[in-house]
Amino acid sequence: MPDYITSVKDGGFYGWPYSYYGQHVDVRVTPQDPDLVAKAIAPDYAVGPHTASLGLTFAAGSTLPAQFSNGAFIGQHGSWNRKPHSGYKVIFVPFEAGKPKGQPMDVLTGFLNSDEKAMGRPVGVVIDQQGDLLVADDVGNKVWRVWAAK
Repeated sequence: MPDYITSVKDGGFYGWPYSYYGQHVDVRVTPQDPDLVAKAIAPDYAVGPHTASLGLTFAAGSTLPAQFSNGAFIGQHGSWNRKPHSGYKVIFVPFEAGKPKGQPMDVLTGFLNSDEKAMGRPVGVVIDQQGDLLVADDVGNKVWRVWAAK
């Protein structure tokens, strides 16, 4: 199942520990609770399997180009034990009417070298006071700054 982003509804049930990604039963859990599973809410938007999408910030206040003005930036730390690798980048998920809509766009890539070794792993993302995107990289031990050319 993919990593995902979703809205949170007051009183909503999202499956844990009985199911995942909506009503997909986790057979490892005993005892089961079919009544709760039947109420499990499916996520709004999949961002890919094993991406370890750990960081999220909304574009509000960003001075990046217009295509990045309405949506969320997601730091995908990546999964070290998956072939092929997935994640290891920052993506932008566009929103429409307050919900994710459309294909994600790569914003910051290049964290894997030609041997598929991680040279960096983005995690935390935030829009700073100048409207630039800051990305914490916990393998490269850096903070990357992404801004629009002026």
